Amino acid sequence: MAQRYRVGVDIGGTFTDLIVVNTETGAFAVGKTLTTPADPSQAVETVLVETLQQAGVDPGQVQHLVHGTTLVTNAIIERKGARTALLTTQGFRDSLEIGREQRYDLYDLMLEHPRPLVPRYLRFDIPQRTLADGSTLLELDEAHIERLARELAESGIEAVAIVFLHSFADSSAERAARAAVQRAAPKLRVSISSDVIPEIREFERASTTIANVYVQARVERYLRELEGRLQRLGFAGSFFLMLSSGGIATVNTAVRYPARLLESGPAAGALAAAAYGLAAGQPNLLSFDMGGTTAKICVIDEGRPLIAHDFEVDRRYRFKKGSGLPIKIPVIEMIEIGTGGGSIARVDSLGLLKVGPDSAGAEPGPVCYARGGTEPTVTDADLILGYLDPAYFLGGRMQLDVEGARQAIKARIADKLGLPVAEAAWGIHQIANENMANAARVHTLERGKDPHRFPLFAFGGAGPVHAHRIALALGSPLLLIPLGAGVTSTVGFLSAPLAFDFVRSWPGRLDLLDWVRANTLLVEMEAEGQALLEASGVPAEAITHRREADMRYVGQGHEIRVPLPAGRLDAAHLPVLLSAFEAVYRELYERLGPPVPVEVLNWRVVSSGPRPDLRLQVASATAGAGGAALKSERPAYFPEARDFVSTPVYDRYRLAPGTTFNGPAIVEERESTVIVGPGGRCRMDEHHNLVVGF
Repeated sequence: MAQRYRVGVDIGGTFTDLIVVNTETGAFAVGKTLTTPADPSQAVETVLVETLQQAGVDPGQVQHLVHGTTLVTNAIIERKGARTALLTTQGFRDSLEIGREQRYDLYDLMLEHPRPLVPRYLRFDIPQRTLADGSTLLELDEAHIERLARELAESGIEAVAIVFLHSFADSSAERAARAAVQRAAPKLRVSISSDVIPEIREFERASTTIANVYVQARVERYLRELEGRLQRLGFAGSFFLMLSSGGIATVNTAVRYPARLLESGPAAGALAAAAYGLAAGQPNLLSFDMGGTTAKICVIDEGRPLIAHDFEVDRRYRFKKGSGLPIKIPVIEMIEIGTGGGSIARVDSLGLLKVGPDSAGAEPGPVCYARGGTEPTVTDADLILGYLDPAYFLGGRMQLDVEGARQAIKARIADKLGLPVAEAAWGIHQIANENMANAARVHTLERGKDPHRFPLFAFGGAGPVHAHRIALALGSPLLLIPLGAGVTSTVGFLSAPLAFDFVRSWPGRLDLLDWVRANTLLVEMEAEGQALLEASGVPAEAITHRREADMRYVGQGHEIRVPLPAGRLDAAHLPVLLSAFEAVYRELYERLGPPVPVEVLNWRVVSSGPRPDLRLQVASATAGAGGAALKSERPAYFPEARDFVSTPVYDRYRLAPGTTFNGPAIVEERESTVIVGPGGRCRMDEHHNLVVGF
């Protein structure tokens, strides 16, 4: 029988990573190439062809390919979407400007907000009014919609978002308006909020619906182009996209809901961390993914990443919540900070050393890449510190320019601060570490978790270089680094099930709830999920549904997600629901609120197919002792000695399970390098993870 393979491919800001896995044996091969920002599909094709050739695999043997893309995020940030108009309830065209009426920085007199994707002159008041209970106060004038649609099409408008007040309670007006637009101007793309995100809060609903239709044409062109490239190579399998929530979807579903792809790449990394953690007996982890442009940190709780239901894109201030465009989609909850291997170091006007968030990216990249970069970066500093082997970067495929990196750090940093080059490089390295450790600490504590109890799971091309110091700063009990850490995020693509999230807003107090309506909403969402997944090829009996609700104390402004039991709900479930609410509330805040009633705001269902059985077969190392894996020594800088120390360098591929050694040490593989500081106690576990204790 012919061997079958699955492929996962991730486009990052600097590198595009790929893994190809034999579904029968678990044997795998990985690839890595520089990202091509002008046309990301070019890098996908390049790394796919190279890796399949090296593995001796014909493209026709690939059964599934799962892909994550930053295209949606980039299109919104760069404002490269379609010319879009907004049709909204009369009197609400300015809700995009008004927003939440909150200042994300109380003391910034020059406060900036991102420009709406639809300028005011393309936002139109429509005579129509639906009330909060779903009843109609003013009927929709469909003839008015048709006239307007024809004018928009004649004026070069390409897309229309329709967002009517309270459409989550009754979507008939939005559906009628969509039909009217399609009758009058069939070439216009249309998204309606009751289809994209039927959820309360009109500002977020409008922002999400606009973003969805704004990028729809661009996403479809890219995906169809990539499909064409794959077909020309001989690929005839199934092509899936990773969603921000951690599920995967078909191309057709992704084209219909492109806003769901905003965080598809980072989501895969968190899923990979969860899968590795479960296999290693560590269901609770702090996932740390550091690549060339950013670092992503995510809490893995009981084997699953935490999920949020809102996100911001195009923040004016990258790390300030409220400064971006809100997108109401389910997304794996993580914090992303502008610290990566390509983050640029500089001395500011006060004479202080700063690192990031600006990045050299893939073009031109760090100075040591010798591709035209002139600004010193974190990777340049790591090279000067002896942490990277200039002749073994990417397994020897890229020679690094040590002298170029040294001169850049000397001229731009060391001379300005009056420091030796090595100490300036250490300053860059350590500031990057502190930035990431501080972000991880805040992110963990805000979710009611103690970072001292969470082992750090580190991956990404740059993550293992910095993970030891970050784990020490956090007080983590252990550090785990998987084999192939530089491309670990690709494993997440192959461990995700086909899945989709649904939501319906219908507020109500638990003690006064209409249980018939509640059950109807849940059953409708489950039926929709069942149909969507069956149409994607998932057997009916393999589909599962998970229910949740957003609850809060009456009068609160924010809500929390609470799991719901399966089956039909009725008044007898009231104690169970209250108990579940209080358990989640206490876990988050370590206390309960005042003795007031609890209400539900949103009802949610996650419909999923079976999780793939991904078992990677790692080739046995040729030795069981660290000595046999010792390939060389080289000087590396450690602050404990305030100098360079002759440090053993181990070949990661020759470290067998059971091998132990102590730091300081350097462990090299093709796509990443592990730096273990003095005092680190290392062992290889049975899954070929490098486990470091302190």
